[in-house]
Amino acid sequence: MATTASAPTFVLWANVITSTLLRAGVKLVGPRHAPMYLLTVPGRKSGQPRTTPIVIVEQEGTRYLFAPFGVVDWVRNLRAAGEAILTRGRRAETVRTTELPSGEASLALQALIESGHPLGRSFGVSKGAPREAFDQLAVSHPVFAVQTVAAPDAAAARQD
Repeated sequence: MATTASAPTFVLWANVITSTLLRAGVKLVGPRHAPMYLLTVPGRKSGQPRTTPIVIVEQEGTRYLFAPFGVVDWVRNLRAAGEAILTRGRRAETVRTTELPSGEASLALQALIESGHPLGRSFGVSKGAPREAFDQLAVSHPVFAVQTVAAPDAAAARQD
């Protein structure tokens, strides 16, 4: 089982500032102009909405959510819920997330790090590292595939 982790204190302070700006409608971008979102997930124990700023990275047409600080609270909540709300500006979308098995997660992490994406520096593995390093990394740093939940068809809704 993966060990739990917590983000460094400076990240917690940066999250407060980033969340405030995103809630105010400022469209922020992360590394390599990756869009920043507010991820809202129901708490696994309380059921209350929990919100944290995140960066969605797109690779080969698939959107991924990486956990650079390991198994933190938002990861555990997302695992339990399987769905979340991504908010950017005034636009909110419901998404379904699937945690990738460690084999697929290691490939996604390797692609992220090998591409030189600045987020890759958060994982402590460098370009050109052996495949085993990425396999080990995938155990402690979950990767989620993100898919938009299709909105119900308006015509179908009127028929009900």
